Amino acid sequence: MPDFLEEKKREIDERLKELRPLVDEFHRLEAASAALQGVGASSNSRATRTPARRARRRSASAAKSTGTGTGRRGRPRGSGTRSKQALELVRTRPGITIPEIAEAIGIQQNYLYRVLPALQKDGLVRKEGRGWHPREAA
Repeated sequence: MPDFLEEKKREIDERLKELRPLVDEFHRLEAASAALQGVGASSNSRATRTPARRARRRSASAAKSTGTGTGRRGRPRGSGTRSKQALELVRTRPGITIPEIAEAIGIQQNYLYRVLPALQKDGLVRKEGRGWHPREAA
């Protein structure tokens, strides 16, 4: 009986050694897939927008230098769809983190590191640890 157990243990150990590289590869590919999530869509749209964005920058800076500009460009901060979506998620899921919000909305996290502090400054949310909570009066 001990010989049988020793043989089976050896077979299992050999099989584990065979599978280890495959498991490691699986984890690397899984991490790479997560890192690339949404990259293709945003990089394609960025490439098509670049010339127009540069043209707007030049015209805005020219307007400022001539004194015809109004200062801040674009819509008021915090009035966008993303901030409304983030605020709604914070209200429905108090304590939600930025990575969770990004995943729920389907956007990159870095954008939310500007959106949520702006909502906090406006008194709509508050941060506790890593989680975001709605203001009681909001």
